[in-house]
Amino acid sequence: NPSHLEAVNPVLEGIVRAKQDRLDHGPDSPKSYSVLPIQVHGDASFAGQGVVFETMQMSQLRGYRTGGTVHVVINNQVGFTTTPSQSRSSTYATDVARSIQAPVFHVNGDDPEAVVQAAQLAYEYRQRFHRDVVIDLITYRRRGHNEGDDPSMTQPGMYNLISNKTSTRRLYVDSLVGRGDITREEADQAAADYKNHLEAAFAEIGEAETSPIPILGSAHGIEDPTQTYKPESTAISDEMLRRIGEVHAEIPENFNVHPKLLALLERRNKMAIDGNIDWGFAELAAFGSLMMEGVPVRLAGQDSRRGTFVQRHAVFYDRENNDEWTPLSSLSHDQAKFWIYNSLLSEYAAVGFEYGYSVERPEALVLWEAQFGDFVNGAQIVIDEFISSSAQKWSQHSSIVLLLPHGYEGQGPDHSSARIERFLQMSAEDNMRVVQPSYGANHFHLLREHAYSTPRQPLIVFSPKQLLRLRAAASRVEDFTQGRFMPVVPDDTATNSAKQVLLVSGRLYYDLVDRRQKLGMESDVAIVRVEQLYPLPAEEIQTELSKYTNAKVSWVQDEPANQGPWPFMLQHLLPELDREVALVSRPEAASPSVGNKPRHDDEHEALLQDIFGA
Repeated sequence: NPSHLEAVNPVLEGIVRAKQDRLDHGPDSPKSYSVLPIQVHGDASFAGQGVVFETMQMSQLRGYRTGGTVHVVINNQVGFTTTPSQSRSSTYATDVARSIQAPVFHVNGDDPEAVVQAAQLAYEYRQRFHRDVVIDLITYRRRGHNEGDDPSMTQPGMYNLISNKTSTRRLYVDSLVGRGDITREEADQAAADYKNHLEAAFAEIGEAETSPIPILGSAHGIEDPTQTYKPESTAISDEMLRRIGEVHAEIPENFNVHPKLLALLERRNKMAIDGNIDWGFAELAAFGSLMMEGVPVRLAGQDSRRGTFVQRHAVFYDRENNDEWTPLSSLSHDQAKFWIYNSLLSEYAAVGFEYGYSVERPEALVLWEAQFGDFVNGAQIVIDEFISSSAQKWSQHSSIVLLLPHGYEGQGPDHSSARIERFLQMSAEDNMRVVQPSYGANHFHLLREHAYSTPRQPLIVFSPKQLLRLRAAASRVEDFTQGRFMPVVPDDTATNSAKQVLLVSGRLYYDLVDRRQKLGMESDVAIVRVEQLYPLPAEEIQTELSKYTNAKVSWVQDEPANQGPWPFMLQHLLPELDREVALVSRPEAASPSVGNKPRHDDEHEALLQDIFGA
């Protein structure tokens, strides 16, 4: 639970949903929601942190519901040094809960029996209605926010009252003794017993500090996180690929497919046999093959069922009655489950939820997808506090996959960059894998390799937009039935006497190939694709460069010089090479891109001319 208050809320919900999905009691069983999430909040953070609302908004959604959460707000009537009148406009700290019609029990913290009654009511409500419920425990903080804090400096009136106030325990003991429920001696003995219990726990902590750090994670983990394993092959059989295509032709009886999608279904069945496989089907082939091998797949994201760019169509809707059909759920009788959801329009809570889910279910492939990769910075706190550093801080392993559409295609500064440079800046100690595949088969092998590799670690995929339908980026059947993920893709056109080597990552590769072909420079210019950015495949890159001993080497990128992969390559790749590497890119810029399409085109043409001279 980081000091970024309330950040843990969606993480907990994801963990609980994963536990419930594993139990798999179905939606209508009395045991459907047999795992109970309890969140403890502060009054100031409950009212002030937007992730509280985002997480509550998930509570009744099909992709996220956990059957109701019990929220306990420890309402000290102060946030560090800030009073309620300065920290919220609402009457109560819990008023955000009214947005989902959650009942709120306001209870006096000085009345323990009333607190117990409120807790019983909250639990019974959750069990009966499977909805969130809130206990507003109105109390006070006797001392400061921390050991060095003196709250009387900022809340003198409040702390004059508190210093003269009888403690909750003393008030309750006096009440019990006065009623004849217990004697004073019994109360003192109970207090002494509890103190002894705390002292024993404190001693155990002292012993634990000198012991090895335990490995944290799911009780249902699939591996020893300290061991390294990578599958020898991620290829699948012709029969498996054909089956994934066939299910798209097995339209349920009386199901009315949208006329515009009939050709897509026919095409998927055909490409599984004849090839010319596009990115969307390559990804579905990865999902389908994993499920046929027993690996559950969960994908939740912004418009992910259809795909932002109309490329996925994992779920089809009846044109007449809106019934749903998910072809990949009908691959075989013993396949693993496929969950795919359109998320609420959130990044912070949505990514936190999938992180929690992936921690609890390491045996599943768990993915979150942004509508455009640019929007992932709405989840930056989850990325900083959990995804990039949980294994190093807590030995807590996540295998979450972030699919972040990225590419400079003239769509402006909010629809071009998933901020590759930020993820690479956070990359260290093998904490995650950062990849930008340039063709569907490599994406296919990457996802399959990730599903089986240990230790479990996050995978950041800068997925394409333009390449989703680019014919040159299509793959053959044998690209799926042979081979594996390639972190570096060699050039099979240029000769060893090439005068120039271009290192590139992502969609720009195809523009470089097109211009090279138009200029008839296939033999003179080698174009090497760097598909994996971290861990950096420096040895593979060096191997490719060694083929071209007399060539000038350049790193080429769409992004401005201060963004994209270059700052990381400058620091980590260049010292590993025995060659100088020049940069060809847009100039340094504060914005990821320009906002004017003609100006973007001019910049792009200037970049290509800088490389090829024409």
